Amino acid sequence: MSIAMRTFSDRLRGIHAATIVPMTPDFGIDEAKLVAHLASVASTPGVNGVLVNGHAGENFVLSLAEKRRVVELARKHAPKDCLIVSGVNHESSLEAAREAAALEQAGADGLLVFPPNSWALGHADDCAIEHHRHVRDATTVPLMLYAAPVGAGAMAYAPPLLARLVADPRFVAIKEGSWEVATYEQNLRLIRKLRPEFVVLGSGDEHLLTSYLVGSAGSQVSLACVVPELVVGLWTAAEAGDWERARAAHEKLYPLAVAIYRDAPGGRATVRLKACLKLLGRLSCDAVRPPQPPATPNEVQALDQALRIAGAL
Repeated sequence: MSIAMRTFSDRLRGIHAATIVPMTPDFGIDEAKLVAHLASVASTPGVNGVLVNGHAGENFVLSLAEKRRVVELARKHAPKDCLIVSGVNHESSLEAAREAAALEQAGADGLLVFPPNSWALGHADDCAIEHHRHVRDATTVPLMLYAAPVGAGAMAYAPPLLARLVADPRFVAIKEGSWEVATYEQNLRLIRKLRPEFVVLGSGDEHLLTSYLVGSAGSQVSLACVVPELVVGLWTAAEAGDWERARAAHEKLYPLAVAIYRDAPGGRATVRLKACLKLLGRLSCDAVRPPQPPATPNEVQALDQALRIAGAL
């Protein structure tokens, strides 16, 4: 079936890589390295699309002009059949709407609306509805929700709010990043009951195997920008019901997921993803914009060991 005949929801199925943004030592975007990164990841067999301007892509420290440029480069250099979704992340609903409109204009096939970071401290449900409405009314492309990790406080949507958000027909999918198996299944069952056609992507990098066992249409994950072949292998095995092969892939992936996402201190995933790519020889500079400090020797050692277990080094 041609791309023109396949819906956005159809094209979301399978593995989509959440990409990083290579920086120069003085924290500017290295466009040549970004193009190489996008093209390499997106051309991996079994990777059906990319998520740009996500958390791994440092969306909270990029300007709108930079985010737009990331989309333009992805559109220009990724394979023609690559689905390009861009994150939208802003504390202000008005600015989020402007950002969303600009990223659609730059060539994004769809947009993933992140909850503002300030919501972790608490917010009224109507705030979330209003925020998503502003983005919706400023755009025409398909829209996605983001289920934040349960460890992110009030940023994670409780079932009554999730039900209200899913009811909006402009939203057709969710990147389910609850990062906790029981909540993932609870949300999956709620969404399937309300809208069976709604696409649920199991996107907690540490528990992809259990997400696929419980039920998932695929994933948008940054782990797939480091070891895309392994993540694709896990998905294809799970989709085929070959749980022995899926478990073997999980055993290779799990230590790397822990070293990137779980090991203390938190909030270091992007730093560690870039450190992995440097260890693999795909980045010469692993700079991350402040306030994140560089990877420590202990982090690099743990990542090196995990990459060896994964068979990547």
